[in-house]
Amino acid sequence: MKRRDFIKYLTCGCCGMMMPSCSSTPITKRKQLKIYPESVINANAAKAYSQFKKKAKLSKDIKTLNMIKRIGSKMEKAITYYFANKNLKDPTKNFKWEYILVDDDKTLNAWCMPGGKIAVYTGILKVTKNEDGLANVMGHEIAHAVAKHSVERASASMVLNVGTLVVDIFTGGAVSKTRNTVGKNTGVDILQVGVFNPFTRKQESEADYLGLAFASLTGYNLYEGAELWKRMKEEMGSEIPQFLSTHPSPTNRIRQIRNWIPQIRTQFPRIKNI
Repeated sequence: MKRRDFIKYLTCGCCGMMMPSCSSTPITKRKQLKIYPESVINANAAKAYSQFKKKAKLSKDIKTLNMIKRIGSKMEKAITYYFANKNLKDPTKNFKWEYILVDDDKTLNAWCMPGGKIAVYTGILKVTKNEDGLANVMGHEIAHAVAKHSVERASASMVLNVGTLVVDIFTGGAVSKTRNTVGKNTGVDILQVGVFNPFTRKQESEADYLGLAFASLTGYNLYEGAELWKRMKEEMGSEIPQFLSTHPSPTNRIRQIRNWIPQIRTQFPRIKNI
Protein backbone atom coordinates (compact mmCIF):
# COMPACT_ATOMS: atom_id res chain seq x y z
CA MET A 1 0.00 0.00 0.00
CA LYS A 2 1.40 3.41 -0.94
CA ARG A 3 2.18 5.87 1.84
CA ARG A 4 -0.02 8.49 0.15
CA ASP A 5 -3.01 6.15 0.18
CA PHE A 6 -2.35 5.17 3.78
CA ILE A 7 -2.38 8.79 4.93
CA LYS A 8 -5.53 9.50 2.91
CA TYR A 9 -7.45 6.59 4.42
CA LEU A 10 -6.17 7.29 7.91
CA THR A 11 -7.17 10.93 7.68
CA CYS A 12 -10.67 10.01 6.57
CA GLY A 13 -11.03 7.53 9.40
CA CYS A 14 -9.83 9.89 12.12
CA CYS A 15 -11.02 13.30 10.97
CA GLY A 16 -14.45 13.00 12.53
CA MET A 17 -12.95 12.29 15.94
CA MET A 18 -10.25 14.94 15.75
CA MET A 19 -12.23 17.96 14.62
CA PRO A 20 -14.22 18.69 17.79
CA SER A 21 -11.43 17.68 20.20
CA CYS A 22 -8.52 19.98 19.39
CA SER A 23 -6.96 22.28 21.97
CA SER A 24 -3.61 23.97 22.45
CA THR A 25 -0.71 23.33 24.78
CA PRO A 26 -0.02 26.02 27.38
CA ILE A 27 2.61 28.61 26.38
CA THR A 28 3.71 26.98 23.10
CA LYS A 29 0.15 27.02 21.69
CA ARG A 30 0.78 23.85 19.69
CA LYS A 31 -2.46 22.29 18.50
CA GLN A 32 -3.09 18.98 20.22
CA LEU A 33 -5.74 16.28 20.21
CA LYS A 34 -7.35 15.46 23.55
CA ILE A 35 -10.29 13.09 23.47
CA TYR A 36 -9.24 10.91 26.41
CA PRO A 37 -10.62 12.27 29.72
CA GLU A 38 -7.92 14.01 31.75
CA SER A 39 -9.74 13.17 34.98
CA VAL A 40 -9.38 9.46 34.20
CA ILE A 41 -5.68 9.86 33.39
CA ASN A 42 -5.03 11.75 36.63
CA ALA A 43 -6.97 9.29 38.76
CA ASN A 44 -5.12 6.34 37.27
CA ALA A 45 -1.81 8.14 37.75
CA ALA A 46 -2.53 8.79 41.43
CA LYS A 47 -3.30 5.10 41.99
CA ALA A 48 -0.20 3.99 40.09
CA TYR A 49 1.99 6.44 42.04
CA SER A 50 0.63 5.19 45.35
CA GLN A 51 1.35 1.59 44.36
CA PHE A 52 4.81 2.52 43.12
CA LYS A 53 5.71 4.16 46.43
CA LYS A 54 4.81 0.96 48.28
CA LYS A 55 7.00 -1.22 46.06
CA ALA A 56 9.95 1.07 45.31
CA LYS A 57 13.01 1.36 47.52
CA LEU A 58 12.89 4.96 48.69
CA SER A 59 16.14 6.74 49.44
CA LYS A 60 16.99 7.86 52.97
CA ASP A 61 19.00 10.80 51.61
CA ILE A 62 16.90 13.51 53.24
CA LYS A 63 19.20 16.31 52.06
CA THR A 64 18.69 15.45 48.38
CA LEU A 65 14.97 14.83 48.86
CA ASN A 66 14.64 18.27 50.46
CA MET A 67 16.47 19.77 47.46
CA ILE A 68 14.00 18.04 45.13
CA LYS A 69 11.08 19.39 47.14
CA ARG A 70 12.63 22.87 47.20
CA ILE A 71 13.02 22.93 43.42
CA GLY A 72 9.52 21.54 42.97
CA SER A 73 7.95 24.06 45.33
CA LYS A 74 9.60 26.96 43.52
CA MET A 75 8.37 25.66 40.16
CA GLU A 76 4.85 25.08 41.49
CA LYS A 77 4.66 28.71 42.61
CA ALA A 78 6.34 30.09 39.48
CA ILE A 79 3.99 28.26 37.13
CA THR A 80 0.89 29.39 39.02
CA TYR A 81 2.20 32.98 39.18
CA TYR A 82 3.04 33.04 35.47
CA PHE A 83 -0.42 31.94 34.33
CA ALA A 84 -2.18 34.23 36.81
CA ASN A 85 -0.06 37.17 35.65
CA LYS A 86 -1.03 36.41 32.03
CA ASN A 87 -4.72 36.01 32.97
CA LEU A 88 -4.60 32.45 31.69
CA LYS A 89 -5.99 29.23 33.07
CA ASP A 90 -3.46 27.49 35.31
CA PRO A 91 -2.95 23.94 33.94
CA THR A 92 -1.68 22.84 37.37
CA LYS A 93 -4.71 24.09 39.30
CA ASN A 94 -5.90 20.59 40.19
CA PHE A 95 -2.44 19.08 40.68
CA LYS A 96 -1.68 17.35 43.98
CA TRP A 97 2.09 17.58 44.00
CA GLU A 98 4.22 14.82 45.52
CA TYR A 99 7.95 14.11 45.40
CA ILE A 100 9.98 10.98 46.11
CA LEU A 101 13.61 9.97 45.68
CA VAL A 102 14.08 6.37 44.54
CA ASP A 103 17.21 4.52 45.70
CA ASP A 104 18.39 3.15 42.36
CA ASP A 105 21.87 4.14 41.22
CA LYS A 106 21.61 2.21 37.95
CA THR A 107 18.62 4.13 36.61
CA LEU A 108 19.33 7.53 35.03
CA ASN A 109 15.80 8.77 35.12
CA ALA A 110 13.15 11.03 36.61
CA TRP A 111 9.49 11.37 35.73
CA CYS A 112 6.35 13.31 36.51
CA MET A 113 3.01 11.56 36.26
CA PRO A 114 -0.12 13.51 35.34
CA GLY A 115 -1.31 15.54 38.31
CA GLY A 116 2.18 16.35 39.60
CA LYS A 117 3.38 12.98 40.93
CA ILE A 118 7.17 13.14 40.68
CA ALA A 119 9.95 10.58 41.15
CA VAL A 120 13.69 11.13 40.87
CA TYR A 121 16.10 8.17 40.77
CA THR A 122 19.44 8.47 42.55
CA GLY A 123 21.17 7.34 39.33
CA ILE A 124 20.30 10.61 37.57
CA LEU A 125 22.21 12.59 40.20
CA LYS A 126 25.57 11.59 38.70
CA VAL A 127 24.42 13.37 35.52
CA THR A 128 22.71 16.40 37.06
CA LYS A 129 25.69 17.00 39.41
CA ASN A 130 24.15 20.06 41.11
CA GLU A 131 20.88 21.80 41.95
CA ASP A 132 20.80 23.70 38.66
CA GLY A 133 21.20 20.48 36.69
CA LEU A 134 18.48 18.76 38.72
CA ALA A 135 16.18 21.76 38.28
CA ASN A 136 16.52 21.48 34.51
CA VAL A 137 15.64 17.78 34.64
CA MET A 138 12.65 18.39 36.90
CA GLY A 139 11.49 21.30 34.77
CA HIS A 140 11.46 18.99 31.74
CA GLU A 141 9.46 16.30 33.56
CA ILE A 142 7.01 18.79 35.06
CA ALA A 143 6.54 20.22 31.57
CA HIS A 144 5.15 16.89 30.35
CA ALA A 145 2.42 17.11 32.98
CA VAL A 146 1.74 20.82 32.38
CA ALA A 147 1.38 20.21 28.62
CA LYS A 148 -0.93 17.21 29.25
CA HIS A 149 1.27 14.98 27.10
CA SER A 150 -0.12 11.78 28.65
CA VAL A 151 -3.65 12.79 27.70
CA GLU A 152 -2.49 13.60 24.20
CA ARG A 153 -0.65 10.29 23.80
CA ALA A 154 -3.63 8.28 24.99
CA SER A 155 -5.89 10.21 22.61
CA ALA A 156 -3.54 9.82 19.66
CA SER A 157 -3.16 6.10 20.29
CA MET A 158 -6.93 5.71 20.41
CA VAL A 159 -7.40 7.59 17.13
CA LEU A 160 -4.58 5.75 15.37
CA ASN A 161 -5.94 2.37 16.42
CA VAL A 162 -9.43 3.28 15.22
CA GLY A 163 -8.04 4.79 12.04
CA THR A 164 -5.98 1.70 11.28
CA LEU A 165 -9.03 -0.48 11.84
CA VAL A 166 -11.09 1.67 9.46
CA VAL A 167 -8.42 1.47 6.75
CA ASP A 168 -8.13 -2.30 7.19
CA ILE A 169 -11.88 -2.69 6.80
CA PHE A 170 -11.88 -0.83 3.49
CA THR A 171 -8.65 -2.32 2.15
CA GLY A 172 -8.89 -5.92 3.27
CA GLY A 173 -6.30 -5.54 6.02
CA ALA A 174 -3.69 -3.76 3.88
CA VAL A 175 -2.18 -1.75 6.72
CA SER A 176 -1.86 -4.69 9.09
CA LYS A 177 -0.41 -6.89 6.35
CA THR A 178 2.13 -4.25 5.37
CA ARG A 179 3.03 -3.63 9.01
CA ASN A 180 3.55 -7.34 9.66
CA THR A 181 5.56 -7.89 6.48
CA VAL A 182 7.88 -4.97 7.09
CA GLY A 183 8.24 -5.96 10.73
CA LYS A 184 9.24 -9.52 9.87
CA ASN A 185 11.71 -8.45 7.19
CA THR A 186 13.34 -5.53 8.98
CA GLY A 187 12.43 -5.78 12.66
CA VAL A 188 10.97 -2.27 12.40
CA ASP A 189 7.37 -1.35 13.21
CA ILE A 190 6.41 1.16 10.53
CA LEU A 191 3.74 2.78 12.69
CA GLN A 192 6.16 3.11 15.59
CA VAL A 193 8.92 4.62 13.46
CA GLY A 194 6.71 6.61 11.09
CA VAL A 195 4.02 7.89 13.46
CA PHE A 196 4.64 7.37 17.18
CA ASN A 197 8.36 8.16 17.30
CA PRO A 198 8.10 11.54 15.52
CA PHE A 199 5.08 12.37 17.68
CA THR A 200 6.85 11.61 20.98
CA ARG A 201 10.03 13.38 19.83
CA LYS A 202 7.91 16.49 19.26
CA GLN A 203 6.58 16.20 22.80
CA GLU A 204 10.07 15.72 24.20
CA SER A 205 11.34 18.85 22.42
CA GLU A 206 8.34 20.77 23.70
CA ALA A 207 9.09 19.57 27.24
CA ASP A 208 12.71 20.72 26.80
CA TYR A 209 11.46 24.20 25.85
CA LEU A 210 8.88 24.44 28.63
CA GLY A 211 11.33 22.99 31.14
CA LEU A 212 13.79 25.76 30.29
CA ALA A 213 10.99 28.29 30.78
CA PHE A 214 10.19 26.93 34.24
CA ALA A 215 13.88 26.85 35.18
CA SER A 216 14.21 30.45 34.02
CA LEU A 217 11.16 31.60 36.00
CA THR A 218 12.71 30.09 39.13
CA GLY A 219 16.16 31.56 38.53
CA TYR A 220 18.17 28.44 37.74
CA ASN A 221 21.11 28.26 35.34
CA LEU A 222 19.70 27.31 31.94
CA TYR A 223 23.06 26.33 30.50
CA GLU A 224 23.08 23.37 32.89
CA GLY A 225 20.28 22.01 30.70
CA ALA A 226 22.81 21.64 27.89
CA GLU A 227 25.66 20.54 30.15
CA LEU A 228 23.67 17.71 31.70
CA TRP A 229 22.88 16.38 28.22
CA LYS A 230 26.58 16.42 27.43
CA ARG A 231 27.13 14.30 30.52
CA MET A 232 24.16 12.10 29.61
CA LYS A 233 25.63 11.56 26.16
CA GLU A 234 28.86 10.34 27.73
CA GLU A 235 26.95 7.94 29.98
CA MET A 236 24.89 6.59 27.07
CA GLY A 237 27.84 5.98 24.76
CA SER A 238 26.96 5.63 21.09
CA GLU A 239 23.71 7.22 19.90
CA ILE A 240 21.06 5.25 18.05
CA PRO A 241 19.65 6.90 14.91
CA GLN A 242 17.11 9.51 15.96
CA PHE A 243 14.34 8.16 13.70
CA LEU A 244 14.40 4.90 15.70
CA SER A 245 14.09 6.72 19.02
CA THR A 246 11.21 8.29 20.92
CA HIS A 247 13.57 11.09 22.01
CA PRO A 248 15.66 13.63 20.11
CA SER A 249 19.33 12.68 20.02
CA PRO A 250 21.48 14.21 22.80
CA THR A 251 23.49 16.08 20.15
CA ASN A 252 20.37 17.75 18.74
CA ARG A 253 19.03 18.49 22.22
CA ILE A 254 22.23 20.24 23.27
CA ARG A 255 22.23 22.43 20.16
CA GLN A 256 18.51 23.22 20.44
CA ILE A 257 18.67 24.07 24.14
CA ARG A 258 21.58 26.46 23.62
CA ASN A 259 19.73 28.15 20.76
CA TRP A 260 16.62 28.64 22.90
CA ILE A 261 18.30 30.12 25.97
CA PRO A 262 18.51 33.82 24.89
CA GLN A 263 14.84 33.85 23.93
CA ILE A 264 13.78 31.97 27.08
CA ARG A 265 15.63 34.40 29.36
CA THR A 266 13.86 37.36 27.76
CA GLN A 267 10.40 35.83 27.59
CA PHE A 268 10.43 34.13 30.99
CA PRO A 269 12.42 36.34 33.40
CA ARG A 270 13.02 35.21 36.94
CA ILE A 271 10.13 35.71 39.33
CA LYS A 272 11.37 37.20 42.60
CA ASN A 273 10.33 36.13 46.08
CA ILE A 274 9.32 32.56 45.32
